[in-house]
Amino acid sequence: MANLDTLLEKTSRTFALSIPMLPEPTRRHVSIAYLLFRVADTFEDAGLWPRTQRLAALDDLARLLEARGGEVAASARWLANPPVAHAGYLELLAETPAVMDAYWTVPATARAVLRRDLLRTVSGMAGFVRRGDARGNLRLASLRELRDYCYVVAGIVGEMLTELFLLDAEALGPFTSRLRRRSRFFGEALQLVNILKDANSDATEGRVYLPRGIDRSRVFALARRDLDVAAAYVSTLQLAGAPDGFVAFTGSPAVLARASLNRIESTASGAKLTRAEVGALMERMFENLAAGLPLL
Repeated sequence: MANLDTLLEKTSRTFALSIPMLPEPTRRHVSIAYLLFRVADTFEDAGLWPRTQRLAALDDLARLLEARGGEVAASARWLANPPVAHAGYLELLAETPAVMDAYWTVPATARAVLRRDLLRTVSGMAGFVRRGDARGNLRLASLRELRDYCYVVAGIVGEMLTELFLLDAEALGPFTSRLRRRSRFFGEALQLVNILKDANSDATEGRVYLPRGIDRSRVFALARRDLDVAAAYVSTLQLAGAPDGFVAFTGSPAVLARASLNRIESTASGAKLTRAEVGALMERMFENLAAGLPLL
């Protein structure tokens, strides 16, 4: 089997860099969670599958999260007619039985968090797949639907991360309510930026997340408000004395998202930060972290 770090590298360059910032055991739990969320994402976005097949695979995943058994058969079923062409995602589907084995080794309290939020996400994704046409193409019709979508695919992830942080760092206890209030907006902010960045390529693949007739300035404003909440979330972790790895893990994507949003707004969808720009932003972030200064 490929190890978790190798699978992360093959399915997400961003998370392969940021998850290792986390201390153990949070690092392992988040690695397993990310890979299972990635499996769900692959089914939701399965451009080579019709709606019915996407829904069947999401149902498979939900069953695997609830009880052991059937992983090998499910993996073979998914790969008999591959849902995507991405080699890394296909390898992850082949390795899903091993990832599920790792999931069942997670301590019961943390695994309960993973199961609850993965199931919520899988159910929410299935709801959006049902809204699409028979080929699986999805068009969101309103700003409310866009927010609901971002919550399902990313806001829930923010809530899950927060619960794992609270389990693994006692110092965060007095700040529990403040972190929980802000957790969903952290994930939603990152997803909104990705949607704005990838709007053109998504549309060519049948996914239209930006509602027709909605001025994009409203989406940019929403993303900026959510990023402000994300900044407050990271600052709360710093104030609470969270491990530096928690702060860096949450701060790095927020720093990059804010810079990306500025670039997209001043140029166009698809505009990306250069590798040198990313490096400079990360260097400044770590300098601020070491100095106890706000990261955003």
